[in-house]
Amino acid sequence: MSNLSTHDAIVIGAGPAGTSAALTLARHGWSVAIVEKSAFPRRKVCGEYISASNIALLDRLEIGDAWRADAGPEIRRVGFFSGETCVEAPMPDAKYGPAKDCFGRALGRDVLDALLLQAARSAGAEIFQPWRAVAIDRDGDTQRVRIQARGENSGDETRILRAPVIVAAHGSWEPGPLPSQLEKTNHPSDLLGFKAHFIGSTLAPDLMPLLALPGGYGGMVMADHGRLSISCCIRREMLARLRWKHGSGRDGVANPVSAADVVFSHLMASCRGVSDALDGACLDGRWLAAGPIRPGIRACCERDIFRVGNAAGESHPIIAEGISMALQSGWLLAGELAGAPSGRAGREAAGRRYQAAWRGLFSTRVHAAAAIARIALGPGGPALMAAAVRNFPQTLTLGAQMSGKTRPVPGLA
Repeated sequence: MSNLSTHDAIVIGAGPAGTSAALTLARHGWSVAIVEKSAFPRRKVCGEYISASNIALLDRLEIGDAWRADAGPEIRRVGFFSGETCVEAPMPDAKYGPAKDCFGRALGRDVLDALLLQAARSAGAEIFQPWRAVAIDRDGDTQRVRIQARGENSGDETRILRAPVIVAAHGSWEPGPLPSQLEKTNHPSDLLGFKAHFIGSTLAPDLMPLLALPGGYGGMVMADHGRLSISCCIRREMLARLRWKHGSGRDGVANPVSAADVVFSHLMASCRGVSDALDGACLDGRWLAAGPIRPGIRACCERDIFRVGNAAGESHPIIAEGISMALQSGWLLAGELAGAPSGRAGREAAGRRYQAAWRGLFSTRVHAAAAIARIALGPGGPALMAAAVRNFPQTLTLGAQMSGKTRPVPGLA
């Protein structure tokens, strides 16, 4: 096997954003390589809900039927749990497409990512997994990506991939050596993500509640195979206080307590709706942690490196639109690149159109999510939100609409 291979595009990361872009480009006749550092199936810190606006896109990506077969129940109600407050309201339905697809559903990332990657492989993409991209260097009109094998028996095996287009789909949480990755900085206000699955929950199967708690927020939803998916973000400073509180003994000396244990205790103590839903439920697998999250809008393209998913920008997960933005950003980019003239000038023009389309589709929900998160994380935020939704439950429906859950994906009419 040659140590050097050439492609039209190299996609770094095989989450929903990367595979959406890769398989769309492959179906347009592009030679595509996908580099993914993790072995599948793998669980991810993710809310796992996919709004109905994405179902037409899943059909175009040719995994719609498999998604329908595996995903959890339709989510017809949005809720709010905080303290003793438990409020619900109708989820806005999608006013387009088949009547059977008017509401979103949740599917575990261990299932969804494998479906998308297999579709990309079937479309002709070459998969390097588990391999990590460790360097990107300009080579005339193309770029070289050095990748390194991972795993117990991989040794120091490396390969070089060449392509004029690099798609950065590696997310934003993990720092690294690539020019598309963000620098790591730690602040007390950082939001750290946690996620777990439970079996045996009594949460109503059609309800997806927002969870508001001191120092953080979260959500829960019924996903595939009877699994309840619960995820949350907690401020770093709040997590430190909780760990000290739960880990200090009578003598005041701190004893080690896991972050997952204190986050779970905090959720159960802060939201009666959570404790009721998980009473008697069993943890399925283990708690996962990641972060800090990096909400905001970033440059979508620089020097033939095109960002998709969280690498391009992300909203606070308080609006549960992360997978939607990932899938749709990959689709938007692939459409612009596939229709662009060859050469750097064509790619640059495609990048400008992609960035304009990205901002037109996502900027409102990024700003709306930031505003909601600012209230939730502020002093007295959970109590303020609880009072508002108790008096005006329809604000939950309005919030779901503002987050883009009913907005159709461009180019699928």
